[in-house]
Amino acid sequence: MSFRLQPAPPARPNRCQLFGPGSRPAIFEKMANSAADVINLDLEDSVAPSDKDSARANIVEAIGDIDWGNKWLSVRINGLDTPYWYRDVVDLLELAPERLDQIMIPKVGCAGDLYAVDALVTAVEAAKGRSKRVAFEVIIESAAGIAHVEEIAAASPRLQAMSLGAADFAASMGMATTGIGGTQENYYMLHEGQKHWSDPWHWAQTAIVAACRTHGVLPVDGPFGDFSDDEGFRAQALRSATLGMVGKWAIHPKQVGIANEVFTPSDAAVSEAREILAAMEEAKAKGEGATVYKGRLVDIASIKQAEVIVKQSEMIGGQ
Repeated sequence: MSFRLQPAPPARPNRCQLFGPGSRPAIFEKMANSAADVINLDLEDSVAPSDKDSARANIVEAIGDIDWGNKWLSVRINGLDTPYWYRDVVDLLELAPERLDQIMIPKVGCAGDLYAVDALVTAVEAAKGRSKRVAFEVIIESAAGIAHVEEIAAASPRLQAMSLGAADFAASMGMATTGIGGTQENYYMLHEGQKHWSDPWHWAQTAIVAACRTHGVLPVDGPFGDFSDDEGFRAQALRSATLGMVGKWAIHPKQVGIANEVFTPSDAAVSEAREILAAMEEAKAKGEGATVYKGRLVDIASIKQAEVIVKQSEMIGGQ
């Protein structure tokens, strides 16, 4: 372990982030009543340029008018390469109440992007006397973003979460695909004449998880475009959870339940984790640094793995 201890990420559930366009206020109540941990009201890709102003006004009004319960409420602003983002920030912080928890910043390519938004947010908060500091989530969706992922993860104390945006990431990388997440038809290996499909997003997800865990940020998997493919979504979510991500986006309400299921430790997993902790306590009492549990070696590192599962279960259960 390094002398510099790995900081803990924010202790809040982030199993599913449900997205909805700001141009469709009729769905806001349904989003608030969903089982998603995080609500992402969108001003960016899902909103046409002609609807940006009205969508922004819809969201400002909804932040105060709708009962969001215990949801983590986030708004995705427009990218810094557009003429819309500054007005998104100013109106959200000048006109909306302090119920807003987070601003999601798309297409972040370097630490300077986060610095720019942080400077504007800090100025508006000070000018308006807001007592609640708004958190940030960034989306890595470019070659520059993944190249600078660690400096981005360390760029602002406001940063709580980081997501992979597969579609724009694929375009920026020049990937030969139009799919959003999941396995890709031509990304396979051959073994004895049989095709085996690999995960083309694996390396980028791993880089994001490593950067996030180094700096105490929640790593989140992004969208899965084919919302008619439940099992494809589940498989992608399971891979992401195994890598250390804490949740996944839902671009359709039917994906919320699957994400919550995958990113909630099962009763069996929690029971086994508790048994490992108990077995290690017995070993420590005997002066031993390791023991055998169900035919396999468990040691001090196993305690850390088991504690992750137990703490996650307790956090979700304590909502």
